[in-house]
Amino acid sequence: MGERSVIAGLFIRDMRWSDIPEILKIERISFSTPWNEMAFLNEIYNPSSINKVAFYGNEIIGYICANSVIDEGHILNIAVHPDMRRKGIAAVLLEKVIDELRRKGCKSLYLEVRASNISAIQFYENYGFISAGLRKNYYTSPKEDAVVMMLVL
Repeated sequence: MGERSVIAGLFIRDMRWSDIPEILKIERISFSTPWNEMAFLNEIYNPSSINKVAFYGNEIIGYICANSVIDEGHILNIAVHPDMRRKGIAAVLLEKVIDELRRKGCKSLYLEVRASNISAIQFYENYGFISAGLRKNYYTSPKEDAVVMMLVL
């Protein structure tokens, strides 16, 4: 779906605590209010979480954190290193999570995205996500609304 040029040699596996230093480098250059080490540790050790990393060579170039409660999934965090964006890596990560959530019996998947992040909104729309509402002042630094997006699985 959408543009694809997934790079040869891309490898996806479950996130480990030892990945966190590399993940934090991507997190800090990707977000104005980045997660800290503890936030990632909480997800890694949360039994309802699905956390994946994308490797190219022996470097982590992207990651995704999601979880599920009963029959509902939630994308909590997804990022790809700026040098590796627009190559289909986020799509591969998203597809892995969607497959796992379907296997767990999830019927829907939700996420929040900055209202100004048009490219991310279009990326999710390419997967069939629709706008399900707005969370006022959801983000800080800078303060901004979040578009809540939903996908029927």
